[in-house]
Amino acid sequence: MSNSIEKVAIHTLGCKLNFSESSTIARDFVNKGFSIVKDFENANIHIINTCSVTDNSDKKTKRLINKINRTSEHPYITIIGCYAQLKPDEILNIQGVNLVVGDKEKLNVVNHIIKNYDLNSSKVIHSPISLSNSFTASFSMKDRVRSYLKIQDGCDYPCTYCTIPIARGKSRSDSIDNILKNIKILEQNKVSEVVITGVNIGDFKIKNNKSLFTLLESINKTTIIKRFRISSIEPNLLTKQIVNLIKNSNSFLPHFHIPLQSGSDKILKLMKRKYNSKMYFNKIKLIQKTMPSACIGADVIVGFPGETEEDFEVTYKYLKSLDISYLHVFSYSIRNKTIASDMKDQTLKSVKLDRSRKLQILSNRMRQSFYYKNINKERKVLFENIYNNEYIIGFSDNYIRVFVKGTEDMLNKTYNVKLLFIEDEKFFGEIT
Repeated sequence: MSNSIEKVAIHTLGCKLNFSESSTIARDFVNKGFSIVKDFENANIHIINTCSVTDNSDKKTKRLINKINRTSEHPYITIIGCYAQLKPDEILNIQGVNLVVGDKEKLNVVNHIIKNYDLNSSKVIHSPISLSNSFTASFSMKDRVRSYLKIQDGCDYPCTYCTIPIARGKSRSDSIDNILKNIKILEQNKVSEVVITGVNIGDFKIKNNKSLFTLLESINKTTIIKRFRISSIEPNLLTKQIVNLIKNSNSFLPHFHIPLQSGSDKILKLMKRKYNSKMYFNKIKLIQKTMPSACIGADVIVGFPGETEEDFEVTYKYLKSLDISYLHVFSYSIRNKTIASDMKDQTLKSVKLDRSRKLQILSNRMRQSFYYKNINKERKVLFENIYNNEYIIGFSDNYIRVFVKGTEDMLNKTYNVKLLFIEDEKFFGEIT
């Protein structure tokens, strides 16, 4: 194959961690003489970095494969990511797939494509997840305004509904020195905002008892980047130390995303989560007391096996009592090789849809309420998009999407903005 003429399209599904890995893979292709293209149809090689957290995630991959086959001429399709690790043989049987690369080798995918490129062949490169025991750093850059920086991978938690431990392996972390080195690269490339990501970043740990707090403290002391966000962090791993560091930091933003999954202690126990509703409540109240303007989001799963109508009502009322900013709502999806897949009392799809709809409505109310609390407040906003050739759009430090009259030369810059009014679910402001 002639690297200089091969055009590569990378399609990323799922989490921020996947985006960081896809961007690293893209840079590897460029370094080896390929070109990365955004337009679907002009690519010779397609890589899909998959998610498999729900059944719908798998379906998205299949739909994307079908679209590539319909719209691209003689595509070479490679599948990586969680779906590729969990079900390689199933994927290889999908028409048009040429190469499936499991977790251990996915960040080496460019070399595997060079070695195996053949439009008339199909192959799986796969190893047991127990062999995914080393950490490979990755970060996104120049794909969008913010960068996703991977600090940790894998998970040791035994949640009964989740396939991540068998898709990504045991928990493992980068070194603090290497993370700071990568942040320096981001600084040199004038990245405005960094999202620290991983599978379970609260479990970040290396030798000499250095923990996530140690890392955040090191970043806070050395970086010149003024906007860092922590992605999702487990409630039992969010410490008062971390909350206070974020409050007093010039770099870390007042934005938390803390998975809840259920407000029912009965369901949390069935899920084998490492906290109960009281612990979660206390962590939320700690943040709200320490940083009243902080944005707090939560993940919630509806329809877990055994979740009765009464259990759901407990969750609903509990969520209302938290007074948080938004929800990410998921309907429980049976995942092969998980304990929950064999549980009795699986919930009907129609019931899950109804409960999901109710929580989506609640989430909209939460976001609206959070927005109204910020009217006439001044926040720092990083602008990243243009709307109707009249407004620029960006996110405030506390994660409010803001519309301001402005021009293209204001993009990728941070301004002080007074938040004025809400109209058609859009928050408008003016630069001060």
